[in-house]
Amino acid sequence: MTLTGYITESAEYKGKGDFLGNAVPGRAALRLAPASAPRALLRKEDHFSSAARLRQALKGGPKLPNTFASAILVSMAGFNGLRVLSFESRRAREIAQLISNNGGTPLVAPSTREVAETPSEDELKLIRGILDKAFSAVIFMTGVGARALLDAAERVCSRQEFLAALARTRVIVRGPKPAAAMREFNIPIALTVPEPNTWREIVAALDMNREKVPLAGSRIAVQEHGEPSPQLYEALRERGAQVFPVRVYRWELPEDTGPLKDAVRCLIRGEVDVVLFTASVQFAHAVRIADEIGVAEDFKKALSRALVASIGPTTSEALRSHGVRVDLEPSHPKMGFLVKEAAERLGRAGAPPPHPRIGA
Repeated sequence: MTLTGYITESAEYKGKGDFLGNAVPGRAALRLAPASAPRALLRKEDHFSSAARLRQALKGGPKLPNTFASAILVSMAGFNGLRVLSFESRRAREIAQLISNNGGTPLVAPSTREVAETPSEDELKLIRGILDKAFSAVIFMTGVGARALLDAAERVCSRQEFLAALARTRVIVRGPKPAAAMREFNIPIALTVPEPNTWREIVAALDMNREKVPLAGSRIAVQEHGEPSPQLYEALRERGAQVFPVRVYRWELPEDTGPLKDAVRCLIRGEVDVVLFTASVQFAHAVRIADEIGVAEDFKKALSRALVASIGPTTSEALRSHGVRVDLEPSHPKMGFLVKEAAERLGRAGAPPPHPRIGA
């Protein structure tokens, strides 16, 4: 089935775009254009290189010379009907709606799934260590990981016993999601790491709160966010801490990789104007799929032709380390800000700002 064959059942997306990963045999394909768009937008001969023109405008180049393109930019809000690809999985429907609400044609190809680990020896050691007050502090990187650890703890003790032990432990949370989990569990938070919630902010927050959370000679446990954070571990060790990282879940490819393969091919064919990355693992999985179907280099080249927006510094670093140019980054590392600010900035491309980075 082609890319356009993956259409969501929900009426709210009909005529607005494609929601990959919801294939229904025999369903008629929709054109990649908003239902409200002028008929001229649907004519192949009138198509223009939206991403290239917008990037030129964002970098301070001349305004869009194409009369038709300029007319569309004026008549439509936000993304101006551009085709916006996202690899979001857990909040796929939400980001599709956000893109539609901001004037874009959403193409959403889920790229990951969270797989809970069978409690490993390290995870059991972490749980027993919390019960025995063996750790000076525990750093929770994600809300998903915090909840998974609580589920695993029920194999060792009662839920109430584990929560009571955790409440006696210094808890450090990396951002709002693990903070929300701790509030749900009624666990006091010793330290909340500020935006953009990278390992650098964790270290900086600890450096500024040495009396509250001393590191020298301490044992610090870290609930990993699907992947290790070697820079964080090294920084903590440099400050005299013993680090005990534990992975409680991992990222895997979706069980059905067909929509992801279709999205990669769609990008290569030039049928995508904007690409949104909300996590670095999305890029890693997209590249992996591209490699499997023999188009890895074409995929990276295609990204250079599209306009790439990244959720925050960690994802941007991962993209740049593979030679991918990041055009936009939001003022806050949250999905809503990413979509809204990218759409607003692109919508003003006819009057180019001085710098291409959002929030600059």
